[in-house]
Amino acid sequence: MNDTSNKSFAASPGSVVEIAANIRAGNTTPSDVVQGYLERIAAVDSAVNAWVSVDDAGALSEASEMTREAARGEYRGPLHGVPVAIKDICDVAGWPTRCNSATRANAGLATADADIVAALRNAGAIVLGKTHTTEFAYYDPSPARNPHNTDHTPGGSSSGSGAAVGAGMVPAAVGTQTVASVNRPAAYCGVSAFKPSTRSMSAYGIAPLAPMYDTPGVYGWSVADAVAVYNAVCPPHAHAVEIRERTPRVLVLDDPFLGEADGEIITARDRVAAQLREAGHVVETIISPISMEALNDVQGHTTVYELARVHAALLEFPEDQVGSVLRQAVIDGAEITDEIYRKERHEINAMRAAFYDVVGPTDIVLWPSAPTTAPAGLEWTGDRRFIAPWTALGGPVVSMPSGFGVGDMPIGMLLAGAPGYDRHMAEIAPLLATAVPQSE
Repeated sequence: MNDTSNKSFAASPGSVVEIAANIRAGNTTPSDVVQGYLERIAAVDSAVNAWVSVDDAGALSEASEMTREAARGEYRGPLHGVPVAIKDICDVAGWPTRCNSATRANAGLATADADIVAALRNAGAIVLGKTHTTEFAYYDPSPARNPHNTDHTPGGSSSGSGAAVGAGMVPAAVGTQTVASVNRPAAYCGVSAFKPSTRSMSAYGIAPLAPMYDTPGVYGWSVADAVAVYNAVCPPHAHAVEIRERTPRVLVLDDPFLGEADGEIITARDRVAAQLREAGHVVETIISPISMEALNDVQGHTTVYELARVHAALLEFPEDQVGSVLRQAVIDGAEITDEIYRKERHEINAMRAAFYDVVGPTDIVLWPSAPTTAPAGLEWTGDRRFIAPWTALGGPVVSMPSGFGVGDMPIGMLLAGAPGYDRHMAEIAPLLATAVPQSE
């Protein structure tokens, strides 16, 4: 990527797959790998501001032990020695979880890892530090900036995780998605992500926002890297569905909602569809069986209902200690009745059934991540509307880097699958991505 007015710090962090393989082959050591990323963080994070805190000493100590283990031919798991960043709504034992909120300025130290963090450690990953989040993973921005142009948002709510990978400061990171919080930062920062089927991964140890949707996800530079991280930490039930169809259709949805997108976004989608077709994949265009705009609306409304009950106590704090957007959402959500919420839950279930009556369980839908590239300014985290419907539909969603738009800002596409077909997505998405070259 070209440096745009000296405001671009985008760089490939390297491949998770290759780093793990090189450690096992003896071509590098966990100590050297961690040291390299710490140097990159020191060089660029003052501009990108992706990190809340970095545990240099702890990461180097852990890497030293893993280097000795590797020399003996001992490996803790498939990610042995691979550094990872953790979104600061996830507990890491011995560290505070601040959630980018003044209300948690004096939060005590976590006494245990969140399940996703424990799974990463069991797979051999080394926690480098914690990354910035929007306040309690809603919409009040974090300090993080887009590595492709620091005058632009990195997205949210997993803003620091997406920015850290996109700036080459860490090869893998954890985010969470309640509306669009994994897939949007991936698109805006030019990296890949794997958001598993909604609620299919444990959210234990993660500060809740709207529990019906809260789901941890993972970042990597390429689709293959994000999938490798997911495969290393996914629970056994994620592989429970037997897959018989190995040549799935790629579906391009025709939906009026896409009229909200810039022309360069639709052009990129059509280019990706053509690349997939030229690579031998079956690509078909169909009319969406449901209104994606209507599903976006009800997903947002049910989210606000839930967060208002989860975070009702925030209204007891002085106004200057709670972000204005989150505070207003708590107020608005409290006015949504239980009856309306239950009605909207039924609407979501009906739309999901109607959608998957037409879209088969092994079909992969190609869909733009956002109506535009990452907007200029840091006052908001960008447009969530194209991602929220997929969170509500509930299947796995992979972010696939898909070129660049005006100003050399990244364009991302989504690959969306059916609920429970995460193993299928993990097998197919990397194959599809090989048809869409990723620029360095």
